[in-house]
Amino acid sequence: MSVTVRVPAQLRTLTGGVAEVSLEGSTVEEVLKALEVAHCGFTDRLFDDDGGLRRFVNLFLDDEDVRFLHALSTPVTDGQTLSIVPAVAGG
Repeated sequence: MSVTVRVPAQLRTLTGGVAEVSLEGSTVEEVLKALEVAHCGFTDRLFDDDGGLRRFVNLFLDDEDVRFLHALSTPVTDGQTLSIVPAVAGG
């Protein structure tokens, strides 16, 4: 399945400045693994030492937060969009 991954501005240095990349995978986790293979460095930014998604990283499949679906095991279908949205502290 080809999924479009939207890369936040803070991580675009890892993709050569590209805001969106197209990747293959059948689950959110597989797509993120493909992102690491295609553009090294994402694993360290997205996952903690135990392999879990960092608390400040939000993932949306189309408009749905994957935490409320099946987390990293959420299936993806061709043409969907996975958005990486880091939480931003503000005041």
